[in-house]
Amino acid sequence: MLLAPLRLPKNVSGHLHPTCFQHTRLASFPRQPFVTRLSVWCALLALPAFSTEPQSDALLKKVEARYNHAQSLKLNFSETYARVSHAPSRTESGTLYLKKPARMRWEYSVPAGKLFVSDGKYVFLYTPDQRRVEKSRLKESEDMRAPLAFLLGKLDFSRDFKSFQMHPEGTATWIDAEPKNPNLDFSKVEFLAAPDGEILKLRVTGIGNSKIEFVFSNETLNAPVNAAQFVFQPAPGVEVVETDDK
Repeated sequence: MLLAPLRLPKNVSGHLHPTCFQHTRLASFPRQPFVTRLSVWCALLALPAFSTEPQSDALLKKVEARYNHAQSLKLNFSETYARVSHAPSRTESGTLYLKKPARMRWEYSVPAGKLFVSDGKYVFLYTPDQRRVEKSRLKESEDMRAPLAFLLGKLDFSRDFKSFQMHPEGTATWIDAEPKNPNLDFSKVEFLAAPDGEILKLRVTGIGNSKIEFVFSNETLNAPVNAAQFVFQPAPGVEVVETDDK
């Protein structure tokens, strides 16, 4: 499914995209500026105007067409966070719903009750064990999930990335891309794309070499969703904390 476009960095572009392609915040990990600039909704890979193999170009066009034409998306996900230090990685999983424009809902089964919601303007992260909600503007979110909104943004590989490399994994292909903008909070985005353009995995390397990997399955394009799924209403007694920089 690609990249939805993972926190939205303040300088990001984005789709499930870097502005498309940005708490599962590295939940017990330190807050890290992120992918928002994927402006995660958003801009993903850039095709060099010079040396694109026809086969590679055809695959990128399939990825763009698949997600640019979709109005909504539903899929299962698992996400794993890892830092450069020797701290153990952490994996969480659940169901992701996306809807244009820039709306998403991450419902977690592991850990149960955790919720990350974007209404297109704000993002809300609810952690049930703390009975706390963190609220921030979508475009300023540092959450690495925010960039995934790009999946339902306007994918344009040649717009936001200056170079890319491809290598096979079984019948699928890894697309490794470096962003054009040097001021983003991520330095590399990698997609595993199936022959039909479906994004199977997404890896993002952030500042300091922190990494997050999303594995997607059971994707349904144009899945039935309703507006209420992207509206967050905190339960009575739940603390709401606004985390935007002033």
